[in-house]
Amino acid sequence: MHKVSLLGETLVLVVVLSVAYGEVISLNDQNIDNVLGSSDIAIVNFYADWCRFSQILAPTFEEAGKKIQEESTVPGRIVFAKVDCDRETNIATKYRINKYPTLKLFRGGNIVKKEYRGQRSVEAMVQFAQEQAKDPVIEVEQLSNLEDIDTKKRHIIGYFESKISDNYRVFARVANVLRDDCQFHAALGPVSMSERTSGDHISARPSNTKDDVPYTGPLNSYDVLYQWVTEKCTPLVREITFENAEELTEEGLPFLILFHHPDDTATVESFNKVVAEQVMHEKVNINFLVADGLKFAHPLHHLGKSTDDLPILAIDSFRHMYLFPHDVRKDLSTPGLLKQFIEDLHSGKLHREFHHGPDPTTQAAVVIQADDDTQKNIPRDTSDEPREPAPQKITSPPESTFKKLAPSRNRYTILRDEL
Repeated sequence: MHKVSLLGETLVLVVVLSVAYGEVISLNDQNIDNVLGSSDIAIVNFYADWCRFSQILAPTFEEAGKKIQEESTVPGRIVFAKVDCDRETNIATKYRINKYPTLKLFRGGNIVKKEYRGQRSVEAMVQFAQEQAKDPVIEVEQLSNLEDIDTKKRHIIGYFESKISDNYRVFARVANVLRDDCQFHAALGPVSMSERTSGDHISARPSNTKDDVPYTGPLNSYDVLYQWVTEKCTPLVREITFENAEELTEEGLPFLILFHHPDDTATVESFNKVVAEQVMHEKVNINFLVADGLKFAHPLHHLGKSTDDLPILAIDSFRHMYLFPHDVRKDLSTPGLLKQFIEDLHSGKLHREFHHGPDPTTQAAVVIQADDDTQKNIPRDTSDEPREPAPQKITSPPESTFKKLAPSRNRYTILRDEL
């Protein structure tokens, strides 16, 4: 009797999984972590029922999800899912969704910076999903091949006894998530024998060098290895140039750019430090960049500034540009100011206030005694204090400098601020 019951439960489980993964899965607060975390690749459609473009995409996305499951040999490895952003506001807020529909890519439960920017067709989305599911680890046939890998790219190299070992499985999981940031290589078994005198090990090879940096953490800890590889493969603050600007727009994230004089290394160092200490958690929502202000004089002109005003900090949302409303040299390191600037972009406040004047909860400056006995200005909430109504100003923020590079040709977009 027990065996029959157990068999029945197993059959029920198989049926439930087949139904769940045989169609596009609706995500909510209760199932999102489990669905995304148990899949290798997840493509998630963040939509709104009232949005015409969401309505147009829906049947195509559903058909792509159905087709990928019919062609997949491992149920649940590639998942197509959707989030009703009006109903699941917590999820929409968490992933900074402010346009519909938005197609986000997740690997092993981790969101990837790049949005899906390809054609909105069944064939294109299925092909994209299948490409993303390919093995990200390049198997090394002989160690001498490692001398010929592209020095312009960053590499993570692993030496393992076996492909079925726990160490390799952790390495492959990390590679799956960070495949866009580094190339991953693995020498296995006899090929790696000479490098494994002390056991399995992993090293990083930065760009423009052949000097490897060894990993000294536990090989079987995903979290520790993931953090180490992230630091080696993805600089938190990158430099934008004329050569890589279009590539950066492909990631689909707004730019937070410090325009600086090429000789001003102190401000660049300060910016790197503040980003790392105060807003590192925003790295999946915005690109932190530095730019040579002399070479990028055109964006400064859009902002009504010149090279004489350097350093300048601004956000380019691909629609408009917004100036950091504080003195970069004096106030950049003040706790909370940079974080608030980014939050005001995500909430739509920057755009809204340009059109309609300050919000009712506009922050006023007050002077307090700082820890170093110097006087500093910090924001103070004056929402309950009587004041004159803010004058309505009919204007628009400066247009984006980089919007022409943004690959929006195949992208449906409707922003909350436009409603």
